[in-house]
Amino acid sequence: MSVADRFKLQNKVALVTGGGRNLGRAIALSLAEAGADVVLTGRSLPEMEKAAEEIRKLGQKALAIVMDVTNLSQIEEAVQKIISAFGRIDILVNNAATRSHKPLLEISEAEWRSVIDTNLTGAFLCCKAVGPYMVRQGGGRVINISSRAGTRGRADVSAYCASKGGLNQLTQALALEWAPYGILVNAVAPGIINTDRSYEGATAIPSIPRERVAAIPLKRAAEISEILPLVLYFASEACSYTTGQIVLIDGGSSAQ
Repeated sequence: MSVADRFKLQNKVALVTGGGRNLGRAIALSLAEAGADVVLTGRSLPEMEKAAEEIRKLGQKALAIVMDVTNLSQIEEAVQKIISAFGRIDILVNNAATRSHKPLLEISEAEWRSVIDTNLTGAFLCCKAVGPYMVRQGGGRVINISSRAGTRGRADVSAYCASKGGLNQLTQALALEWAPYGILVNAVAPGIINTDRSYEGATAIPSIPRERVAAIPLKRAAEISEILPLVLYFASEACSYTTGQIVLIDGGSSAQ
C-alpha cells in the first residue's frame, strides 16, 4: 500500500458529532472526500441535511440524525440507526462543543454543567455507545476535538478549559484501555480558528480576539482547512502506530 493509499477511507463509516456547521461540517466533508460514508449528528436537522446532501454529491452515503450528546438514550438510539444502515462504525469524531465566556464567579452551576456535560461527558457517552461495536469489529479510530485551552488555562473560560483538559486525559486513558482492541484514540487541539464559534464568546469584549491573534507567532488565526489534514491522518491507516496523542495546531503559541 502506497503512502497516499493509506490516507484513503473507502468502505469506512464515520460518525461526526456537531456535524452540521463550522469545523464539524468541514470534517464530515473531508472524510467523505477521502472515501468514507458519513453520519452527522447535532441539534439542527436542516444544517445537517445540507451537509449530508453535499456528501452525497461526492458519491458517498450520508445520514443526518438529531442527537444530543448529553443524552445517552439518544446516542444509543442513533448508534442503532447507524448500525442498521451501515453495519459498522469505524471512525468516531467527538466534535460537539459549547463554551461559556464568563469569570468563574459569574458562571452559574447550570452553565458550568452545560459546558462539562457537552464537551467532556458527551465524548465519554459517545465512546461508551460506539466502543462495543469497534471492539467487535477488531478496531477503530476515535478522534476528540480538543483545544489549546485544554493544555493551558485562560481567564474567563474556566469551564471550557476544564472540559478540554479532561477530554485530553480521557483521550490518553482510553488510548491505553482500548489499545488491545486495535482502537486508536487521539485528539486534535486547535488554537483560535476562523469559525463563528471561536469568536462568539469574545464578542462582548472586542479587544480580546485582536490581542490573542497578535500574540500568535504566525500572527493569524487558523483556517478550518488547516485542521482537516490532521483529522484525516488520525482517521486513516496512515495512523496505524499513533495513539494517545494530543496534537496542537496553534500557529506556534504552545512553543512560547
